[in-house]
Amino acid sequence: MTDVKHIRNVAIIAHIDHGKTTLIDSVFRATRTFRDNQQMAERLMDNNDLERERGITIRAKHCTVSWNEYLINIIDTPGHADFSGEVERVLSMVDSVLLLVDANEGPMPQTRYVLMRALRLGLCPIVIINKVDRPQARPDYALNKTFDLFIDLGASDKQAHFPVLFGSGLDGWFVRDLDKEPHEGMDALFETLIEKVPPPKVDQDGPFVMQVSTLAWSDYIGQIGCGRVLSGSLKEGDEFTRFVMRWKEPQGDGFELVKSSKERGVHLWVTRGLKRTEVDQISAGDIVWLAGPSEIGIGDTFSTSEDPTSALKPLDIEEPTVSMFFLINTGPFSGGEGTAITLRQLKERLVRELRVNVALRMEDQGQSDGVKVSGRGELHLAILIEEMRREGLEFCVSRPEVITHQDSDGNLFEPIEQLIMDVPEEYQGVIIEKLAKRKGELKTIENAGTNVIRIEFEIPTRGLIGYRSEFLTDTRGLGIMSSRFVGYGSWRGEINLRNRGSVISMDTGQTTAYAIEGLQERTVIFIDPGEKVYTGQIVGENSRPHDFTCNPTKRKNLTNHRSSTKDIAVTLDVPRKMSLEQAIEWIGPDELVEVTPKSIRMRKAILNSDERRRSQKTQNGPKQGVGAILLPLTIFKTS
Repeated sequence: MTDVKHIRNVAIIAHIDHGKTTLIDSVFRATRTFRDNQQMAERLMDNNDLERERGITIRAKHCTVSWNEYLINIIDTPGHADFSGEVERVLSMVDSVLLLVDANEGPMPQTRYVLMRALRLGLCPIVIINKVDRPQARPDYALNKTFDLFIDLGASDKQAHFPVLFGSGLDGWFVRDLDKEPHEGMDALFETLIEKVPPPKVDQDGPFVMQVSTLAWSDYIGQIGCGRVLSGSLKEGDEFTRFVMRWKEPQGDGFELVKSSKERGVHLWVTRGLKRTEVDQISAGDIVWLAGPSEIGIGDTFSTSEDPTSALKPLDIEEPTVSMFFLINTGPFSGGEGTAITLRQLKERLVRELRVNVALRMEDQGQSDGVKVSGRGELHLAILIEEMRREGLEFCVSRPEVITHQDSDGNLFEPIEQLIMDVPEEYQGVIIEKLAKRKGELKTIENAGTNVIRIEFEIPTRGLIGYRSEFLTDTRGLGIMSSRFVGYGSWRGEINLRNRGSVISMDTGQTTAYAIEGLQERTVIFIDPGEKVYTGQIVGENSRPHDFTCNPTKRKNLTNHRSSTKDIAVTLDVPRKMSLEQAIEWIGPDELVEVTPKSIRMRKAILNSDERRRSQKTQNGPKQGVGAILLPLTIFKTS
């Protein structure tokens, strides 16, 4: 066992793409965690295929390195706002944080959020100005903005006098002074960690106490809980009491015991490098994994004391802001490219996800074709959809809808986000115009003198649905936008998110170049010639607001009057291929995205055109929300 005085627990927090995971790669190399001749992949902590492909961290991960007899537990946290709940929970396991700030961009929305959480817990951050070797780097600007952010968030004098390091996580060097010290080595980082991060404040001789901050699942062992041991020690096979606590209503009036049960620690692990190592005993100060209880929840307290007063206060679990319907695939191509699942199988897969993804919610509304799933944002749900798709499953999802709240006086409240964009100066006019239509409220405009301006908006979450692809088009791919959930605000009124209709297939079969040539003059086509489509599938975007049906499978009549060389000059436009996120953002309230392992298709919820017209007549005017269109779900037809 390592002496608790030689243990350091620290989390790395930052905005997305500011270099957290790349920094840990350099830490591994500097501490010689792997053999000299061992091959190391880039971004080792991103061990999920989706994380590597997208270049983002989705779930918080824990690793341990050794340096000069010190054991350093490092937690890599997600930088995207949709996964901010992972950051909130893991901060309870550490004694300090490394706050990474990009030397060019400076503090961004997620930087503000994660720093606010760290300061509220009383942690004293260490600030690292990263990527100072880039041509556009402005380390002094980034440092000044970071200090201003500390003051804005009400940091104490001790927290505001933070140590600062400058360097490059990619090249593996950090220094305290950019001008006086050579740009090589990571010793300055490790020395600052040992000096400024306090050892864990624990009671080694007291009863065993541990609080669960992260969950994992094994098909062989069951639920696994991760957390820091706050007191005492536990040997394999020892008994302890599991306390489940909850906040009293209204929240803030303390917490109360829900239930307690006698459990046994069957498996105990610690992390060394990237691997979990099973041990016979765990002790205070270390971050450990424990399996044995049949049920483990976030915030559960494990203690060898039977006194309920030894239980710790529950951890806050973030509330979802966006919901979607997950539905079984009722299209005519169901089962052709993957495994068509029943509602029971769909629920079972979502229940497995709920075991580890605590920010997710599933609501069974008694419908025969699907369930309602809620999460922290579009990306949060899109990642889940992509994971299920790669497992070979087929299903349909509806358009995201924000989750609203109503107070006792009947006032409606919706989620509001802070939106920050860095755009070239010549595009600011179109950006401000479009966001004003989406009920965005302009807060500040800052010109850094480099022909790139920073614009800050406060905008409803539903105003951002479908806007990211428009933003890239309007800025010619040169703009950067990021947002974070800041709370609930009053309902901002109706927003018309899409002013173009759908082009819907009226027949089933293979598309032809002859039919597409006539359609592309007044539509944007989503399909290639020779692609299979079915009745009710969306094959393009109309140039006008209304929907219209067409026959993309129409073939040219063959007669003896046709020239043999007439079709040589036919030119087809490149179709717009929609990614999963783009399709989810684009569809309307009465449309669905059909997800299969090989294809992403968009379709009407009601495939038959006659039934769609009858359904529209029975509705008394337009209604808000997915449920207004999709209920009852049993009206879905395949022809």
